[in-house]
Amino acid sequence: MEKFADSPSQQAVIRLILERGFSVNDEGRVVSGGIEIPNTGIAREIDVDRRVVDATTDAILADDQLRRIFQNISAIPSLMDLAPVLDLTALAITVRDAEESGIVATVTSAIADRGISIRQTISEDPEFTDEPKLYVITDGEIPGDLLNEIRGMAFVHKIELR
Repeated sequence: MEKFADSPSQQAVIRLILERGFSVNDEGRVVSGGIEIPNTGIAREIDVDRRVVDATTDAILADDQLRRIFQNISAIPSLMDLAPVLDLTALAITVRDAEESGIVATVTSAIADRGISIRQTISEDPEFTDEPKLYVITDGEIPGDLLNEIRGMAFVHKIELR
């Protein structure tokens, strides 16, 4: 993000690429696997001109470090939106300081200690969002006393069942 500090529009392009797990190929096209994502669609999604997307991908390819990063990104399917359909429980935890160590381990240990199977965890990077969250998707319901236990953890700002 520092490399694009002078351009909030280009930072928006970077955030979108990272959030969606898109990568940039040798031709400067934004792709998901082998499927090309049109720059006009990206621009429309974040309300910037298509040329901003072009300039961002050109800058990525011109920088060896950024090129290595953005050519190796891949998407991981999320169970968040599928949780209700699959009869899973999705817990979203907003933390006070996302850079504190042990957050994921503490939460997942508390859940596992209750014999609840965790299907997926996703932790948002504080670089890419103002209010990073930890998402935990479980096979079973999370009992109220466990929700209270998690809510009482020092690093927890708020929790939400989805």
